[in-house]
Amino acid sequence: MKIDLTLIIEAVLALLSAVLTAFVLPMLRRRLSDEQTERLRTWVQVGVAAAEQLFGSKTGQQKKDYVLSLLLSKGLVVDVDEVNAMIESEVHNLIRNTECGIRN
Repeated sequence: MKIDLTLIIEAVLALLSAVLTAFVLPMLRRRLSDEQTERLRTWVQVGVAAAEQLFGSKTGQQKKDYVLSLLLSKGLVVDVDEVNAMIESEVHNLIRNTECGIRN
């Protein structure tokens, strides 16, 4: 007696493909996205601190351009709105820490 396992193997492969597509790939994308966001946040912090040291007061646009240039040089593809929010947040933290006498 000969059993044809082709249909069973095809069904198992279809099931594995569905599980991979539905659960594993979105999880990997989310993890990669979280890692990319953290890397972006770190470089925004570095860029804001460096721009503050390099440029004087009243040069906000020059500082922002410097941070954006730094991010691009690191190969970080940026969503302008997200990066602007990160920069503004980091500047706020920098000002608050300076007013409180905290230095990084």
